[in-house]
Amino acid sequence: MTSPSTIDVAAPADSCSPFPLQRWQAGLPHLGDAYRSAKPVPHIYLDEFLVPAAARALEQEFPKPDSDAWTHYQHQNENKHGMTKREAFPPQLGMTVDALNSPQFVAWLSELTGIPGLLADPMLEGGGLHQSGRGGYLNVHTDFSHHHYHQNWKRRVNLIVYLNEGWQDEWGGAIELWDSSMRHCVAKYPPRLNCAFLFNTNDISYHGFPTPLTCPEGVSRKSLALYYYTVESAAHTPVRSTNYRARPEDGPVKSALIWLDKKAVDLYSRAKARFGFSDEFVSRVLALLSRKK
Repeated sequence: MTSPSTIDVAAPADSCSPFPLQRWQAGLPHLGDAYRSAKPVPHIYLDEFLVPAAARALEQEFPKPDSDAWTHYQHQNENKHGMTKREAFPPQLGMTVDALNSPQFVAWLSELTGIPGLLADPMLEGGGLHQSGRGGYLNVHTDFSHHHYHQNWKRRVNLIVYLNEGWQDEWGGAIELWDSSMRHCVAKYPPRLNCAFLFNTNDISYHGFPTPLTCPEGVSRKSLALYYYTVESAAHTPVRSTNYRARPEDGPVKSALIWLDKKAVDLYSRAKARFGFSDEFVSRVLALLSRKK
């Protein structure tokens, strides 16, 4: 299932940057119209998002899941690994993050989305590298509304670049967009190499890959995620934690567990914003406690 917001623009690539700005700039009026008219929220899925050789290099140097640099997010609503520290990234991944956080790219993104004044997040809070192996999943949710360490930064746009050459549809892992009532999936896009998914994040942008992956052992779903913000008073709109939701097929028991875990995540998010501790710190503490049992 895809929507008319799937775009591939054939044009020469820029030679210096992993992101071919000149190529995508040429089609910006059409891309912007497609983005802003997409349902259920403004979004677009772009093929050949990066220079092809750069995308292949990113996949090849992507850290293995057994690296100590990963933070492990394993609870009722997700089973994945994340890495947010830019300084821990391999060279090509680091350079790509810098390009996608650059003023030139952010200006292009503002034009695409029609949202003026977008800001990049050098901390990569909640973003960076993501990886899920066999059995991994991320339940359908809307994202936290404000940066945990900059309370006047409101989250507006998500960018996810997929880095999975040879990914098979039958393994699952397609990103799903659900309607605001959580009754059905409206669109879904596969996590294939060098495809990017961009979308507005708000209180109805329900998305995820909730069905556990069935990829072979040793294969993982890999992505690079960056989030963009605008500056405004935190009091202007309510601060919202990640809001996980059950699907109609999840049943009463699983739905209750999803709700209970969501409440725990909300308490954690509020403590994180207040006391300033990091996901990496909590992950290390939990790992230590686990080894002592």
